[in-house]
Amino acid sequence: MPLPTEPIGSIPRPASLLKGTQEHAAGQMTDEAIAELYEAAVRDTIAQLESLGSPVVTDGEQAKPSFVTYPLAGLPNLSADGALIPFADGHTRQLPRLNARPFRYATFSAHYLQTARKYATTPVKQAVIAASAVSLVYPADSIEGYPREEFFADLVANAEADIRGALDGGADSVQLDFTEGRLSLKLDPSGALLDSFVALNNRVLDRFTSAERQRIGVHTCPGGDQDSTHSLDVDYVQLLPKLFDLHAGRFYVQLASEPDPDRVLGVIAEHLPPEASIFVGVIDPIHPTVETTEQVRDRVLNAARHLPVERLGTCDDCGFSPFGDDVSTSRDTAFAKIRVRLEGTAAASAVLGV
Repeated sequence: MPLPTEPIGSIPRPASLLKGTQEHAAGQMTDEAIAELYEAAVRDTIAQLESLGSPVVTDGEQAKPSFVTYPLAGLPNLSADGALIPFADGHTRQLPRLNARPFRYATFSAHYLQTARKYATTPVKQAVIAASAVSLVYPADSIEGYPREEFFADLVANAEADIRGALDGGADSVQLDFTEGRLSLKLDPSGALLDSFVALNNRVLDRFTSAERQRIGVHTCPGGDQDSTHSLDVDYVQLLPKLFDLHAGRFYVQLASEPDPDRVLGVIAEHLPPEASIFVGVIDPIHPTVETTEQVRDRVLNAARHLPVERLGTCDDCGFSPFGDDVSTSRDTAFAKIRVRLEGTAAASAVLGV
């Protein structure tokens, strides 16, 4: 069989949906009308992915406000003044801040999966946010009457429910987005914050059986948004050994945008857990130029020189529009890049004889 290849998650929203979300936020569109636009965008996204021959599809995260905040939208005990995430070009994203107990997810990923499966004829992968990212909503100075460890217990239970709901709801696999892993080394070069993130995520993953964890993957990238990143300047080699301490069966790693892919592949080969699958990024979603089939083929063949072919797959480095208002990459460009990923992976598979 050819090498597996999968999208990471988000696809740029169509113009009609972007306009509709603005009108809905301004009170100029009903909840029913915006729901119809969300569903239409999901339907179109899946149809386009399937028309390209994608063996696995996602809903493109069309209805999520962002890949990180979807569980939190509408919670009454949040303030807007949470942690700031700075990007290399100077723009920031701000997370909400929890200001009172208890912590609960307002929305679970199974809600999005249910809509996607109405239209998909191929397996559906469901992206979820890692518990470590959501943990950043808890304030540094704590919450009176709600100690951090009690918050963690509630968070782990909700993160487990988010993953389990997707698995039980028919997802082919579940992908934990862990872009904060590399960022943590920028915030805390000692690695202590990264260690705490890995430990927290493993508390969630250890609630699943070994067979279930084979369907659970972890995605890492330097946080692409508005044609910028938050942690590409952090040495990947500092992250990767600890990334592979996560108790997951699949790993999706950004690679196309790395300046020295062979160095990165050497570290992956050294630390990849036995039996784990590795999907390497062969498409840079924030680079304006659409890659060629030959470029992708050669990136795959280079990865195959370092990694076991029987456990190798390909992916995009990151989602194309992880925040709902990001219009830096067009929808047409995203699908053109996905087409090239599929063609290049197939070409490499032919050379490798798989």
